[in-house]
Amino acid sequence: MDHGMTLALVGAGMASLFAGIGSAIGIGIAGRSATGVLSEKPERYGQMFIMVVLPGTQGFYGFLAAFLVMLNLNFFGEGGPPEVSVTLGLQVLAACLPIAFAGLMSAIHQGKVCSGGILMAAKRPEMAFKAGVVYAVMVEVYAVLGLLVTMFILLKGISWPTA
Repeated sequence: MDHGMTLALVGAGMASLFAGIGSAIGIGIAGRSATGVLSEKPERYGQMFIMVVLPGTQGFYGFLAAFLVMLNLNFFGEGGPPEVSVTLGLQVLAACLPIAFAGLMSAIHQGKVCSGGILMAAKRPEMAFKAGVVYAVMVEVYAVLGLLVTMFILLKGISWPTA
């Protein structure tokens, strides 16, 4: 059994799994607030939609990191993936941790910020973008930073084997 490959794939899985869990929780938080507002003010759907989907981006970031790992391991190529040392597997796993945890935490907190923005926009629709979206994007920055660190390590910090 190739323990290095197992470690690398655990890293890829963690990136996608944790960021995806965070996105699901964040969207759920924002979605509950939006459905409450929309039950009384359905005309505000457009304003609510962007704030509900914003926490979903972290899940895409985790997927992107996992996809980069699989591409670099020739997971989809002919001939299959090469032998992966335990050291390389640990490097890949460690490289995936920034987006895994930044994605998890920022998506949950972005959902909370979006929920607050949704509730504020129910009473003051002119503030939906200024306060609701802008504040939520400020939380997003940390997921983007986690993704960038993961990508820099995966693309520049690891010597990938050739198939």
